[in-house]
Amino acid sequence: MIKFLLWLILLILCWPIALLALVLYPIVWLLLLPFRLVGIAVDGVLKSIWSIVTLPARILNPKQKK
Repeated sequence: MIKFLLWLILLILCWPIALLALVLYPIVWLLLLPFRLVGIAVDGVLKSIWSIVTLPARILNPKQKK
């Protein structure tokens, strides 16, 4: 909602830039999508490695919060 309100303010102040932003936003989103997917994959791998490394401590200390 905040992005929309900011866009409306930009539309009132300078409509060519607002229309350019409206056109470029989906293109930029599509260009950044692979980086977001790689980030999700790397985060999953790092969490898996951390789970494997901390498994012995979790087995020996069952009272520890997960």
